[in-house]
Amino acid sequence: MLTGMSRLLLETDFNMRLIVINAFVLLLIDFYIYYALQKSTIQWAKARFFKTTWWAYSLILFAGVLASLYLSLPLIIRSIVLVAFFLTFTSKVFYVLVLLLDEFRRGGIWMGRKLFRRKQVVSQTDQQVESTAASTEVGISRSQFLTRAGILVAAVPFATLSWGIAVGGYDYRVRRQKLYLPNLPKAFHGIKIGQISDIHSGSFYNKKAVQGGIDMLLGENPDLIFFTGDLVNNKADEMRNYQDLFSKVKAPLGVYSTLGNHDYGDYFYGREDSPEKRRNLQQVKDVHKVMGWDLLLNEHRRLRVDNEEIGILGVENWGTGRFPKYGRIDLAKKNTDELPVKLLLSHDPSHWRAQVLDNKDIDVMFAGHTHGMQFGVRGEHYQWSPAKYVYNEWAGLYTEANQQLYVNVGYGFLGYPGRVGILPEITIFELLSEERSIPNA
Repeated sequence: MLTGMSRLLLETDFNMRLIVINAFVLLLIDFYIYYALQKSTIQWAKARFFKTTWWAYSLILFAGVLASLYLSLPLIIRSIVLVAFFLTFTSKVFYVLVLLLDEFRRGGIWMGRKLFRRKQVVSQTDQQVESTAASTEVGISRSQFLTRAGILVAAVPFATLSWGIAVGGYDYRVRRQKLYLPNLPKAFHGIKIGQISDIHSGSFYNKKAVQGGIDMLLGENPDLIFFTGDLVNNKADEMRNYQDLFSKVKAPLGVYSTLGNHDYGDYFYGREDSPEKRRNLQQVKDVHKVMGWDLLLNEHRRLRVDNEEIGILGVENWGTGRFPKYGRIDLAKKNTDELPVKLLLSHDPSHWRAQVLDNKDIDVMFAGHTHGMQFGVRGEHYQWSPAKYVYNEWAGLYTEANQQLYVNVGYGFLGYPGRVGILPEITIFELLSEERSIPNA
């Protein structure tokens, strides 16, 4: 019993730190907004029905968050609770920002009165001041305007993020990219490579939609397929309901994969080594094997077509900052000196600038990891996301000298259960041997 309880506390610790603290913050925000609405002159905010609904929803949502962490709720119920929490939290934060503008306005008036010694009736409350002002103004007072504007401002992210959940999270898009490699053997000219990344199976709640993305990938008939890490969020058993779907991902020349930072279980079991953590990692590796994917862990494969060869290299996760650094390019490159082209699978794009560019014989690195932060704008000639302020290379093709990096923004989602603007990606590459200048990123 003690072991089971200890494990339960360990397993929920990470989620508790991130979600329960935010849930308490949301309750504090609820009190602040509720107080502001009660102080306003909006009549419906004073109705008993509003009071009952407001606090009933808040308390039920808070209890649902706790239950989703501590109890074995069905995935669909847990998803509904966490989605509701995310939307509610985001909308109310925006509402609070608008209300704070009114607080600053009223604070400025108070300071002005103090500084300029305007005559005021000491016993007159702030509410009476606003009521008096409202009677002399045409229309609504500024405070009323800000309160009502807050509702509209809160509705914008709610509507946008709701659309991202209902539509964007599974709106798979195929992006095509030509890769020009002057040293590419003739037998590989025209070869098609498919890439997906960051499946994050623990976030899925719609098997039919996931199947649709797999069908899109297979419909492109790639000659080989790369998967560049983050199969799960934390635990191997998250693939239980999706292993059968991704087992269908096959290609004539094989499916090659590698691990991402989430696959090691660090965010669930902690950074310290433990038998449970090692067992989980082995189970993640076993899932790749069962699906028929060739998992490359600091190693390489020689891909042969018509007696010509290129190298497919794969390293474990290596990222700058706090991310795991298990990747060993030296081991992956061992005995590959004579290969004319080397294609590297490495999950984190920060690895490219930190180490890969020093290995001039690596022609192209394929990465994922950033998700494009699942929010932004991505067109043919312009793209923007908050991810650009975190990663130098965050989406699409980048070049430096004769080396190239492609960052796939991911197949799944994490945290926010949807996408806005930065849609889930299936990349189809065509390898070409013509000697020509490499396009700029």
